[in-house]
Amino acid sequence: MSRPKALVAWSSGKDSAWSLHEVLRAGELEVVGLLTTVTSEFGRVSMHAVREALLDAQAAALGLPCRKVRIPWPCPNDAYEREMAAAVAEARAAGVTRIVFGDLFLADIRAYREERLAGTGVAPVFPLWGRETALLAREMIAGGLVATLTCVDPRRLDRALAGRPFDAALLAALPAGVDPCGENGEFHTFVSAGPMFRAPLDVVGGEVVEREGFVFADVLPRPEAG
Repeated sequence: MSRPKALVAWSSGKDSAWSLHEVLRAGELEVVGLLTTVTSEFGRVSMHAVREALLDAQAAALGLPCRKVRIPWPCPNDAYEREMAAAVAEARAAGVTRIVFGDLFLADIRAYREERLAGTGVAPVFPLWGRETALLAREMIAGGLVATLTCVDPRRLDRALAGRPFDAALLAALPAGVDPCGENGEFHTFVSAGPMFRAPLDVVGGEVVEREGFVFADVLPRPEAG
């Protein structure tokens, strides 16, 4: 009996990466690709602000094609929903019946995803749902996941943490009330290595800028020597 075909809702960050890892480890789904929203005006992954070239590098290192859902900036919700609905319909036509999400505990986000997929023939899967996030964060790091903070909400977290590695030292530095996985929007990440990758990506930190109330740290491919 064939396994259900699945896409992973890929943010370029740690939670979607670890969701992929868990699904691959369980072996119950056939992961056939990634699904990522890219802000057209900037050529970057939405909210995580990761360059499209690095998204492409991640997909290559994962050995999976990436379906990019291009959205405008600013993006009205109806435009987002229209583009996502088209992508889901396209995936369903190609035989996909599952989309894997990296959500951890925000019930309203989960309910929204379930509502939008209802009746499409594609069901959501939440492999990390309900996990204790302090333990999950440590499990990711111990499991070899390498990630960088690319977006920080300075209302919740020191802006100086933008560009920092997601590691044990960062977890120890997080103030009380900040979720260790940043699930409340405190921070977002870019994953450059981990057990889900065939090979690590060689990246370096770039410029740090503040825009629209958030602090963004750029990540760049390491320049070739010579």
